Amino acid sequence: MTTSPSRPRRPRALARFLVAAPLLAAGALTGVPAAHAAPADDVRINEVVTTGDVNDSVELYNKGTASVDVSGWILKDDDEDHAYEIPSGTTLAPGGFRTFDVSGAFGLGSADQARLYLADGGTQVDGFSWSKHSAPSWSRCADGTGAFGQADSVTLGAANDCGTGGGSTAPATWPGGSAVATADGSNVFGEDLSGLYQDGGVLWAAQNSGKLWRLVRDGSGGWKPDTANGWSSGKTLRFPGGSGSPDSEGVTATPGGIFVASERNGDASGTSRLSVLRYDVSGSGSSLTAAREWNLTSDLPSTGSNLGLEAVTWVPDSALTGTGFKDTSTGAAYDPAHYGAHGNGVFFVGVEGTGMVYGYVLADSGTYTRIASFSSGLSGVMELQWEPQASRLWAVCDDTCDGRHQTLAVNAAGTFAVTGAYNRPSGMPNYNNEGFALSGADECVSGSKPVYWSDDANDGGHALRRGSVSC
Repeated sequence: MTTSPSRPRRPRALARFLVAAPLLAAGALTGVPAAHAAPADDVRINEVVTTGDVNDSVELYNKGTASVDVSGWILKDDDEDHAYEIPSGTTLAPGGFRTFDVSGAFGLGSADQARLYLADGGTQVDGFSWSKHSAPSWSRCADGTGAFGQADSVTLGAANDCGTGGGSTAPATWPGGSAVATADGSNVFGEDLSGLYQDGGVLWAAQNSGKLWRLVRDGSGGWKPDTANGWSSGKTLRFPGGSGSPDSEGVTATPGGIFVASERNGDASGTSRLSVLRYDVSGSGSSLTAAREWNLTSDLPSTGSNLGLEAVTWVPDSALTGTGFKDTSTGAAYDPAHYGAHGNGVFFVGVEGTGMVYGYVLADSGTYTRIASFSSGLSGVMELQWEPQASRLWAVCDDTCDGRHQTLAVNAAGTFAVTGAYNRPSGMPNYNNEGFALSGADECVSGSKPVYWSDDANDGGHALRRGSVSC
């Protein structure tokens, strides 16, 4: 992970803020709406981000009970000459969130406004103004109805962090042994080893340089590169067609293949390319060309090119249908039959720059549908792992968060919510751990099973470490 500097923001005069439109003068932080008939009146500006690693963005929320077509509606700042037109075909489902990156149309300054208009450009639906940058988020609490305040985390595309979620959960002691040992040979991988996934006797590892490793047990509790079928030095990854170099950050395995999360093409490193790629790993060649790419860039809020998709995990449909898991694209309980052929599971991806997690049905045809979005409760997500034995999702942050881990499970509202927060094991220095993998239930001995971390910085010449967690 390399933290990108915040891009400059256009300064705003406080005097301009003080002579804001009449709708805003009534209450600077209340988002007072203009009188307008439903359902348009159900759409509210819900979150505004003006500074940090996320582009200037405005989130809308539908607090009503009917879908609203917001095609052609206009977002403005405090300048009448600045306007962002919402793309055609954009609708907001009941309880739905949509985020718009307005940085290409105008900048949001330290004293500024965000205003929402109907497509006529003159009928104002909602507005919000502020006198200092978001640091990191101006969020309405409760969603769609409450007053704006500065939240501790950016939650674009999901419910706001209103002090009751994972962001306020105090971390507990690591739920396992305190001891940590190296789990690889000296300087086998070098730097940039990132995502991990254990599949029985194989540990898959994604490296940022566009390489995938197949690791096998070394006989002493650690892992070494498989020497068969061309895996000795890892295999080079390519996008479909054999081009490019995916910045591979996360990896997971399903019955349909190995899937890698990539945040950009290394051959064009300044541009985000937030993709999930599927690979057939059965061959013996030295490189792997993706059989399918699901490019999610246009569906996700903009981040820096090195702050995008850092994690991916797969959850079987059967693990979700019995929990009341809600499909936000339909507003109803998740129904796999609604999506046709899709590998019988949902992919969850984590965004490094925001700590957000998004759930996608990736159709075999190459299309995708976002069905969930929620905050991990962490400022950044570097790894996601589904633990089927406990029906919980692990979210992991690196040294940016002092190696904090959180678990999430589906709650009564049908969304993933934080159920536990844990410090790293006391025997683990604050390494730049970007990968985390759990052993299966078959390795549970005396109530404990192995877990593994990958250190992106290769501290002390080692990239893999082994610990334990309670079963």
